[in-house]
Amino acid sequence: MALKQPQNSLLGSESDSQRTLYPYVTGTSVVALKYKDGILMAADMGGSYGSTLRYKSLERMKPISKHSLLGASGEISDFQEILRYLDELILYDNMWDDGNSLGPKEVHNYLTRVMYNRRNKFNPLWNSLVLGGVKNGNKYLGTVSMIGVNFEDNHVATGFGNHLARPILRQEWHENLSFEDGVKLLEKCMRVLLYRDRSAVNKLQIGKITEEGVTIHRPYSLKTYWEFSTFENPAQGAIGS
Repeated sequence: MALKQPQNSLLGSESDSQRTLYPYVTGTSVVALKYKDGILMAADMGGSYGSTLRYKSLERMKPISKHSLLGASGEISDFQEILRYLDELILYDNMWDDGNSLGPKEVHNYLTRVMYNRRNKFNPLWNSLVLGGVKNGNKYLGTVSMIGVNFEDNHVATGFGNHLARPILRQEWHENLSFEDGVKLLEKCMRVLLYRDRSAVNKLQIGKITEEGVTIHRPYSLKTYWEFSTFENPAQGAIGS
């Protein structure tokens, strides 16, 4: 949500600047990994208004050009602004009509510059991004934070996924994962996040990108089990309970 912040009248400007002063509607973790044929990415569809799970059908993964898939945590309106930037970039690239198209590495580098530039202006985009893709048989997976910190890896995650999902990925990921095994691994990560992250909802999407293109599968729910003893009256014995 972009809030208006009036500029100092001493500067002689009557116009207002618009910027996100504080993230209002936010999405939680995105988890992605390389598998045998390409990239798999998972994100739930929850949108939190502060601490309230207000929206249950927010899509936080979008195809970018022919070769890339973008996922985002954080402020939804800023994610929409990033998509607008990318639409302009892809349109400008297509106008050259030279038979070439931007690959995932180029898009990731562009996003790192955008995020770092906005951070230097003290007007950051409140998102953590995951960018995966395949071009000319080369798989690419990277992430960038709201202040421009970026890296590439075989598996990445944002938000709570950095703390809860990546240990699982480090233990169980291998480069010859099949599509089915990759999906099972992502579901395991998303189930752990559902149990432990208050902002997660049990409605997720999984996106796949290969040399043939991007497929974002329909939303579905995971099977869960809530009969663990620690889930029964968890506040018992707590002060004030």
